[in-house]
Amino acid sequence: MHLTRSGQLLVFGLLGLSGCVRLGPDFQSPRQAWPEHWTTPALEHASQRAQTPDFAQWWQVFDDRLLERLIALADANNADLKIAGLRVIEARAQLGIAQSGRYPQVQQASADSVYFDRRQYGGSNPQNRHFWQYSAGFDIGWELDFWGRFSRAIESADARYFATQANYQDVLVLLHAQLAETYFALRTSEARLRVAQQNAQQQKRNFEITEKLFNSGQQAELDLQQAKTQYLGTLSTLPDFEDQVLRTRNALAALIGQPPGALPPLAENQGMIPLVQRTVLQDIPANLLLRRPDVRAAELEVASQSALIGVAESDFYPSLSLLGSIVWSTDTLSGTPRSLDLVGGPSLRWNLFDHGQIRNNVRVQDVRLQQLIEAYRDKVRQAAREADDAANGLLKSLEREAILGEAEVAAKRALVLASAQYREGYSDFQRVLDAQRALLQQQDNYLVSRSNAVSNLIALYKALGGGWYSTRATVDRATRQQMEQRTDWGESLDDPAAATPEKR
Repeated sequence: MHLTRSGQLLVFGLLGLSGCVRLGPDFQSPRQAWPEHWTTPALEHASQRAQTPDFAQWWQVFDDRLLERLIALADANNADLKIAGLRVIEARAQLGIAQSGRYPQVQQASADSVYFDRRQYGGSNPQNRHFWQYSAGFDIGWELDFWGRFSRAIESADARYFATQANYQDVLVLLHAQLAETYFALRTSEARLRVAQQNAQQQKRNFEITEKLFNSGQQAELDLQQAKTQYLGTLSTLPDFEDQVLRTRNALAALIGQPPGALPPLAENQGMIPLVQRTVLQDIPANLLLRRPDVRAAELEVASQSALIGVAESDFYPSLSLLGSIVWSTDTLSGTPRSLDLVGGPSLRWNLFDHGQIRNNVRVQDVRLQQLIEAYRDKVRQAAREADDAANGLLKSLEREAILGEAEVAAKRALVLASAQYREGYSDFQRVLDAQRALLQQQDNYLVSRSNAVSNLIALYKALGGGWYSTRATVDRATRQQMEQRTDWGESLDDPAAATPEKR
C-alpha cells in the first residue's frame, strides 16, 4: 500500500488525534453531604465498636456452629446466589465486547473461485473458452475513536461489571440475613411448641384430677368443664405450631438449595433463643451505610449511564475510519496476468439530517442518568431508615424482653400460690385456671419478644451491609464444568480479582 507524503501525514495525524476527545460528562458521584457523618441516638445505643466478630461474617456473634454450617450450605447451593454469580460472568463478557472497539472493527478475509463458460457464435473466428478465475483478499476497517465513542462504551461496561459484583455481594447480604432469620424463626416456633406442650400436659393433669373429684361428688361440674375447656384450647394450638415448624423447616431447606424434608437434623441446638444486647460494628454507621453493596451498585449504575451520554453525543459528529484492502486475482487462461491490488485511505461518514433522532437520544440517556441519581439517593435514605428502624426495634425488644422476663417469673409464682390456696380451700378453681392461662401467655410472649430482638439485630446488620463475605467461588465447580463442555471460556470463569473500577 503506497501513500504520498501528504497522505501519510494525514493518517498519522488522525491516529494521533484518535481518542483525545471524549464527549459527554465525566462521572460525578451522586453522593450527598448528610451521610458522611450520619448516625442516630438509637444506633449509638444499639451498637458498639469492636474488631470481633468480623462484620462481614456477623453471624459469629451468635456462636452457633449449626447456623454457620447452614450458611456454608446456602453459599454452595442457593439458586439466587448462583444466578448472581453468573451475571458477573455475563458482565465480564460484555466488557470484553466493549473493549474490542479499541481495535479494527473490520478484519475480513475472503476467497472466491468462479467458473466461466464463454461462447461466441458467428463471425470469422468463433471461440469457446472454459476457464476458472480465482481471487483472495483481505479487508480492514478501523473507525478511529476520535470522539470517545468506544472509550465511553468501555467506561460504561466497566462500571456495569463492577455493579454486578456489588449486586452479587448484595445477594449474599440478603441471603445470610434471611437464612439466619429463618433459622431463629424455626427455633422460636419449636420453643413455642414445647411451651404449649408442657402447659397442655399440666392442664391435662388438672383436668384428670377435677374429673375424678367430680365423679366422686367432691367437685362441681363447672370446675370440670372449665378445666376441660382450658386443656382443649391449649391442645388446639399445637397443630398450628407444628405447621409453623414444618413450613419454616421447608423454607430453610429451600434457602440451602435442598428439597422439602431434606434438611439435616437440627436437634443438636434446641436451647433458648440467643439474646445479644448490642450489634458489633467495626466502623462508624455512616461509612458502613455507603459501603452497603446495593448502595455501591446504585452508584456504579450512575457511572455506567453517565458514560452512555458521551456515546450518544458522538453520533452528532462524523465517524473517521481508515480502510484498506489487499486483493490478489488470477485465472486459468494462458497469457493473462495475475494482479495484486493494494487500496487504502481514510473515510468520513456524517449523518447530517437525522430529524432530531440523535438529539432526542442524548436527552433519553440524560434523563435516565437523572433517574438513576434519584434512585441512588433514595437508596441511601431507605438504607438509613432501615438501620434506624432496626436499631430502635432492637432496643425496644430488649426492653420488652426484660419486662416479660419478670412477668413470667411472677406468673409462675402466681400459679404456685393459686394451686396451694385451692388445695387448702381458700380459693376456687377459677383462680388456678386464670393463673395457668396467664403463665402460658407470658411464656409465649417472652419467646416472641426474644425472637423479635434477634430479628431486629439481624435486620440491623443487613441494613448496614454486613454479611457480604463468602468463601465459595463465584461459579461453582459443577456449573463451571457444565459451561466449559458447551463453550470455550478460557479464564473468564475464574474468580474476579479484587479490584476497583477504573478511575474516571
